[in-house]
Amino acid sequence: MPMGQEQGTESLCSDLGDRIISCKKCPRLVLYRQSVPISVKRYPGQEFWRKPVPGYGDTKGRLLIVGMAPAASGGNRTGRVFTGDKSAQFLVSALFKSGFCNQPTSESRDDGLKYVDAYVTAAVKCVPPDNKPTPSELENCLPYLKEEISCMPNLRAILVLGRFAFQSIARVFRSTGFSVSGSSFRNEGSVDVGNIRIFMAFHPSPRNVNTGKLSVDSFLQTLLGIREYLKKTS
Repeated sequence: MPMGQEQGTESLCSDLGDRIISCKKCPRLVLYRQSVPISVKRYPGQEFWRKPVPGYGDTKGRLLIVGMAPAASGGNRTGRVFTGDKSAQFLVSALFKSGFCNQPTSESRDDGLKYVDAYVTAAVKCVPPDNKPTPSELENCLPYLKEEISCMPNLRAILVLGRFAFQSIARVFRSTGFSVSGSSFRNEGSVDVGNIRIFMAFHPSPRNVNTGKLSVDSFLQTLLGIREYLKKTS
């Protein structure tokens, strides 16, 4: 198995979230996450997170979902990945319909959301200017993504949301000696690496959804396909 089966990771996993939150490796991202404007009028009385955002979910689950980076008014505001913005509404509603979480909304860290058999994270842990992390910023974050994967002993499927997430996962696999060469990102596509299947979907950004590039039906079909695949591998 290429990922998720490394030994001696228990102590690393226990403090991984704290290490991610305290990370200051990228000066540009540190400055931006702390200064990016967020509407006080729209979110009155809220204390904004403005720190790196670790993954969230069931580390014993079989599905890993990977996005690009926290959104300014989403994860960077709330402190939880895919929480409090339009992308979160789309993703979590579909995950609820396909049985991967306990409720259809993701609004705050204390809203009761629990992922079922799934863990959700982002390749880059800080909100980047113009939604464009630099290569060096991704390089700094990849070890965290690799650790998150190593903390999932039952991992069988990965859903990448967008080309950036796919390329990030491919780099993690290459660093462990497993090639994804010959495969490119394609919406509703998939590729097997060892006994893990990588599923692909466009990122559920407002732009992709509003332009019709990504539909609720097509995304739900991808999730239901993952559900069927997991049934066969259990």
